[in-house]
Amino acid sequence: MHAVDQENVSATLTFAVPAARVFAVLADPTTHASIDGTGWVQECVDRTPLTEVEQTFRMDMYHSGHPDGDYQVVNKVHVIDPPRAIGWLTGYDKGGGELAFGGWFWRYDLAPLGPSETAVTLTYDWSAVPQSVREYLNFPPFGPEHLGNSLRHLAEIVRR
Repeated sequence: MHAVDQENVSATLTFAVPAARVFAVLADPTTHASIDGTGWVQECVDRTPLTEVEQTFRMDMYHSGHPDGDYQVVNKVHVIDPPRAIGWLTGYDKGGGELAFGGWFWRYDLAPLGPSETAVTLTYDWSAVPQSVREYLNFPPFGPEHLGNSLRHLAEIVRR
């Protein structure tokens, strides 16, 4: 179920639904808090469905280890290939409309196994995180079980 590499961690789960259904749920930012396996994602700020590379969407977050507790992230779509792949970089707003990204991303790869079955692989990759960030953040910032939790949550949502 889990694979940990030097710079990324992934998990795969097979869903008894078509890839297009899974993709539609992932492309809807309003579902992300329910999918999240860490419990950090609180609420979607931008509710527009994800349709193109460079599109951004914000999420309200909470983490007890964050200096503010409550904070907001900005995600930027960096891959979108319906119904096969979707992924985004996570960063923050520096102010004045300037966005900064830390070098990590989330990616879902969907492999149809037939008309009504899909293997879904969730990957968290931090290979582009600069050393200056690695000095104060540990990667991954969660245990690998959180990816499996996210996939199980996603499976529950797409079955509804």
